Amino acid sequence: MWDLASGKLLRSITDAHPPGTAILHIKFTDDPTLAICNDSGGSVFELSFKRVMGVRTCESRCLFSGSKGEVCCIEPLHAKVDLRDHPITQYSLLAMASLTKILVIGLKPSLKVWMTFPYGRMDPSSVPLLAWHFVAVQNSVNPMLAFCRGDVVYFLLVKRDDSGAIHVTKQRQLHLHYDLINFTWINSRTAVLLDSVEKLHVIDRQTQEELETIEISEVQLVYNSSHFKSLATGGNVSEALALVGEKACYQSISSCGGQVFYLGTKSVHVMTLRSWRERVDHLLKQERLTDALALAWSFYEGKAKAVVGLTGDTNKRKAVIADRMVEILLHYTDRALKKCPDQGKIQVMEQHFQDVVPVIVDYCLLLQRMDLLFNQIYDKMSENSVAKGIFLECLEPYILSDKLMGITAQVMKDLLLHFQDKNRLENLEACIVHMDITSLDIQQVVLLCWENRLYDAMIYVYNSGMNDFISPMEKLFKVIAPPLNAGKSLTDEQVVMGNKLLVYISCCLAGRAYPLGDIPEDLVPLVKNQVFEFLIRLHSAEGSVDEEVYPYVRTLLHFDTREFLNVLALTFEDFKNDKQAVEYQQRIVDILLKVMVENSDFTPSQVGCLFTFLARQLAKPNNTLFVNRTLFDQVLEFLCSPDDDSRHSERQQVLLELLQAGGIVQFEESRLIQMAEKAEFYQICEFMYERQLRYDKIISCYLRDPLRKEEVFNYIHNILSMPGYSAEEKQLVWQKALDHIEELLVLSPGKAADLAAIHFSEQIESIISNLQDKFLLFQFLRSLLDPREGINQDLLHLPPCITEQFIELLSQYSPDQVLETLKVLEYCRLEETIQITQKHQLHEASSYLLEKKGDIHGAFLVMLERLQSKLLLLTQDDGSSVEPSLLENIEDTLMKTIALCQRNSHSLDQQQREALWFPLLEAMMSPQKSSGSSQCPFSESLKSLTMQVLNNMAAFIALPSILQRILQTLLETTTSLLNHDLHWSLCNLRASVTRGLTPKQDYCCICLQQYKRRQETADEIIVFSCGHLYHSLCLLSKECGVVTKGLMRWMCYKCNSSNKGGKLSENFSELKKGTAASLAQMSSESVLDPQQIQAFDQLCRLNRGTSRLALLTELARGGDKHGLLSVSHGDPATSSVFQNENFQLHLTPPPLAEE
Repeated sequence: MWDLASGKLLRSITDAHPPGTAILHIKFTDDPTLAICNDSGGSVFELSFKRVMGVRTCESRCLFSGSKGEVCCIEPLHAKVDLRDHPITQYSLLAMASLTKILVIGLKPSLKVWMTFPYGRMDPSSVPLLAWHFVAVQNSVNPMLAFCRGDVVYFLLVKRDDSGAIHVTKQRQLHLHYDLINFTWINSRTAVLLDSVEKLHVIDRQTQEELETIEISEVQLVYNSSHFKSLATGGNVSEALALVGEKACYQSISSCGGQVFYLGTKSVHVMTLRSWRERVDHLLKQERLTDALALAWSFYEGKAKAVVGLTGDTNKRKAVIADRMVEILLHYTDRALKKCPDQGKIQVMEQHFQDVVPVIVDYCLLLQRMDLLFNQIYDKMSENSVAKGIFLECLEPYILSDKLMGITAQVMKDLLLHFQDKNRLENLEACIVHMDITSLDIQQVVLLCWENRLYDAMIYVYNSGMNDFISPMEKLFKVIAPPLNAGKSLTDEQVVMGNKLLVYISCCLAGRAYPLGDIPEDLVPLVKNQVFEFLIRLHSAEGSVDEEVYPYVRTLLHFDTREFLNVLALTFEDFKNDKQAVEYQQRIVDILLKVMVENSDFTPSQVGCLFTFLARQLAKPNNTLFVNRTLFDQVLEFLCSPDDDSRHSERQQVLLELLQAGGIVQFEESRLIQMAEKAEFYQICEFMYERQLRYDKIISCYLRDPLRKEEVFNYIHNILSMPGYSAEEKQLVWQKALDHIEELLVLSPGKAADLAAIHFSEQIESIISNLQDKFLLFQFLRSLLDPREGINQDLLHLPPCITEQFIELLSQYSPDQVLETLKVLEYCRLEETIQITQKHQLHEASSYLLEKKGDIHGAFLVMLERLQSKLLLLTQDDGSSVEPSLLENIEDTLMKTIALCQRNSHSLDQQQREALWFPLLEAMMSPQKSSGSSQCPFSESLKSLTMQVLNNMAAFIALPSILQRILQTLLETTTSLLNHDLHWSLCNLRASVTRGLTPKQDYCCICLQQYKRRQETADEIIVFSCGHLYHSLCLLSKECGVVTKGLMRWMCYKCNSSNKGGKLSENFSELKKGTAASLAQMSSESVLDPQQIQAFDQLCRLNRGTSRLALLTELARGGDKHGLLSVSHGDPATSSVFQNENFQLHLTPPPLAEE
C-alpha cells in the first residue's frame, strides 16, 4: 500500500487472501479505510485498514467464497463529492459478478445481500461487466448499475425507500449486434462500449442510439489473461475462469472526469467527448455548414445527444448557442456569395442561391432574428442581383404560411418591384394580403393593384390600411355594372370580379375580413351598416340622369340572383332581432320586390329564386317580414303561363323549390294542382298529390312526364314494398299499376317484367292473354323467363305452355338466340320444344334438344344433314363464287358436330361410335371425290377439315377400322376413275370410227384413174385413214385384202409397198392376231413396214405395265387386310403386283377427244 503523494510504502499485506491465488481486482470504497479485493479463486475479501498505537494494520474478511461460484468482477459504488450526502451512500454498496449471476450487497451498517440476478444462457467465453453511475430519473438522482455479459446490457435502478430498504428495479435493455469486453460511463446519458474486435461505440442511454464508432486496434490494448489464468501460481484456476480471461481487460481501462484511459503495450491513450463548440467547429472545418447549423439548432432545442460544455440555465445556454449560430449564418452568407459561379448559365447561379437562401431564412426565423435577416444578410445578398432576386422569391412561402409577417419597408418595396418585373402578379397579390399593413407603402400598393387588377390586394389595403370598406365596392361596381345594364355578356375577367364582389359583401356582412381573417370586433356593426346603406342606395354617386333606381341591388340581381339572395339569407341568419335589423330586412325585401316584380327583364328562374328566398324567410318561426300574398299569385300565374313553352323545366323547378321552401301556404291547393296540370308541371302535381296521400295519382304523373318515365317502376316498387303506407293506399297503387301494365311494358319490358314477377305473379297469365302486340309479348316473356335477365325464377309459377309460347316467339323474332336461351331455361317440355325448333328449321337447337332427350343419333343426323347441305352448296358453286363465309359456316357446323360426337362417344359402344364418326368422315370426303380435288380453290380447306375429323375420331375408333374404311373408299374411288377412263376411251373410239375420211386425191393410187369415171358395178371405192384412195378390185389385184371371220380387211398398198418384201405376209399374220390395226372405213387395215413395226414394239415395251384388271384384283384382296404393303413370301407368280419392282403408275390425264 503506497502513499502516492510522497511515494512512501505504507504497509505490505501478506494475509489478505489465500496463498496460491492471483489478485484480479482490488478497489477502494468511498471510505478510505475500506477496500475490496478479488482473487483468482473467485473469492471476495473486505480489507479494513486501521492504525493502532502508530502501527498500521489490515484486517481481511471473506465476503464471498469461490466455492459458491467464482466472482471475476467487482464494482463498489462511488459517489461524487456533491453526492456524498445521498442517503444510499451510507450502505457502501458493492456489485459482484460471478460466472452465473450478479449480486448487489451492502457492506454497511452490516453485511447484507440486496439483490441476486442470474444471467441465463449465454456464451461462456463472454466477459461479465459492471459499471455504476448516478442518473436523474423521475426528478430524482439515484445510482444505476449497468451490467452485461455478451451482447445484452441491463440497466438496474437502485432506490432507497422511506423505511431504509434498498429496491433494485430493472429498467430497459440494450440489445447489441456485437459482444462487449468493456462498459464505461462518460456521463449519466452517455456510455462508451468496447467490443471484442476492439471497436469503440458511443451510445446514448435514453434513446439507445449509436452516436459514433471508432477503431482502436492501433492502441494494442493490454489484456489481463495471465492473471485470470494465474500463470504466476501454476495456473491453478478453473477452465471457466481461464476461458473468460481470454478477453478480460478490466485493469487496462479506467475512467475519470469524463475521460477514458486505455493502456496499450507501448502507450496510454485518452478518449474524451468533444464539447458542443468543438463539434460545431469540426463540421465548419469540413465546410459542412448546413450540418453545423443543424447540430447547433439541436443544441439550442435541447435535443442533441452527448452534449458536453453547456452550463447554466436554459436561457443562458440558448443565448450562447444563438450567438454562435449568428456567426455561422453570416459566414454562410459570405461563403455563398464567394463560392457563387461567376461564369456559366444563369440557371446554375439561381440554383446555387436556391440551395443556400432558404437555409439562412429558416434559421433566422427559428432564432427570431428578423433584424439579422433584413439588415446584415439582405445587405450582403443585395450585392449580387441574382442572389437578391432569389432571396426575395424565397420569402414568398414564409409570407403565405404567416411565418413572416413583418418586413422592412425597403425589402417590401424591393419585393413588389421584383414580382412586378417578373410578371408574377398573382404571387404578389397573395403575399400582400398576408403582410402587416404597416410595412406597406399604401399609395404605391393601391396604384400597383389597380393597374394590374389585383382586387384582393386592393380590398385588403383599403380595409386594413384605411378602414374603408365602401371604396372597393364602388370600384368593382363601376366595372361590372355597365355591361350588365346594357344586356351584354360579361368577360371572364368581369365574371371573376363579380364573384369577388359577392364574396366581399358576404364577408363584410358576416364580420369576416376579405380575403382572410376577421374584422376587428369593434368595427363589425359599423361595417354591416355601411355595406347595407351602400347596397340600398337609391342612386349611385356618379349616376346619370336616366339611371334606374337601386342600381347596386339591380346589378347584383342581374349578375347572379341565386348567390346574391344566398348572401342576404346568411346575413339575415346572423342578424339579431333588434329594431334596426328588422328594418333593414323589411327594407331590402321591399327593394327586391320593387326591382324584380316591376321589371320584365328578369327570367322565370330569377323571379322564382326571389320568391323561394321570400318563402324560406316567411316560413321561419320568428319571421317578422311582410309580403303581400297577391304577389305569390302573380308569380304562380307567371310561372304556369300556358302560352309560354320556353324554359319549361326551369319554371317547374323554380316553382317546386318555392313550394318546398314553405311557399305552399301562400297558395290555394286545388287551384295550384289545376294550373300545374295545365302547364304539365308533373313534379308539382306529384308534390301536391303526395301531400294529399293520393299515391295512385302520382303514377299518372310519372307516365305523362317524358323526363321521368323510367322512374315510375322504382316508385311503384317502393310504395308496394316499403312500410309506412296503409293497405288501402297500396291497393290503389297496385290496381293503378295493373291497369297501366301495357303502357309500362312499352316503356321498359325488363323493368315491367321485374315488377310483375314481384308484385303481380298471379296475374301474369291474364296479362299475357290480354297482350295483342306479339312483339311486345315476346319482349315481356323474354324478360320474364330468360334467367339471364336477372329475375328470380322461383317467384314464377307458370304453366309449360307459356315457356313454349316464348320459344315460339323467340324462333320468330330472334332465331339466333334460341340455342343459348334453351341452354339456360330451367323449365321446358322437350317433345313440344323440339317440334317448335323443327318447325322453324333451327337445326342446332333441335340437335341440342335431341341430345338432351337422349337421342344421340337423331341429334347427329340433324347436324349431319345441316353439314351436307352446306357442302352441297359449296360443290355447286364454281371456284370464283365461293364465299369465305360459307367455308366458315361449314367449319363451324363441323366443329359443333365433332363436339357432339366427342361428348357422347364415351357412353356408346364401338358400333354406335362408328355409326357417328364414319358418316361424318364420308360426308367430308364425298365432295372431294366428286370434284377435281387439286384444281378446286376450296380443296385445301376441305382436306384440313377432313384431317380434323380423322384426328378427333382416332380417340374413339380403332385405327384398323379407320384404315379399312379408307381402303374401301380408295377402292370405290379407283373403280369410279377406271369406269370414267373406259367410258372416255369408248367415246373416243366411237368418235374416231364414225368420223368421215377425206382422200388426198380423186384417183386410185394403183390404176391412177379417177374413181368417179369408172362405172363397174362390182367395184367399190376404199379410202384409208392415211388419205390414200383405191378401187377394191385394184387392191385385190395387189393382194392387199384378206378375209377374216367372214369380213374383208384391207391394207393401204402405197403405205406398205416400199418394204413389202417378205414381211408382207408377216404383217398380215400380225393383223390376223390383232396386234396392230388401222381403222378405216369398210374395216380396211393397213400393213406396217418393218421400221414402223420396230418403233411400235419399242413404244409398247416402254408403256408396258400391270393391267387394270390385275390392279383391281389386288385391291380387292388387299381390302381384307390392314394395309396395302403386305409382303408375300411365296411363289413370285402369286406375289402382289405392288411388290413388282417394275410396277409404275402412269397418272396422266386423258387427251381431249378430236372434234
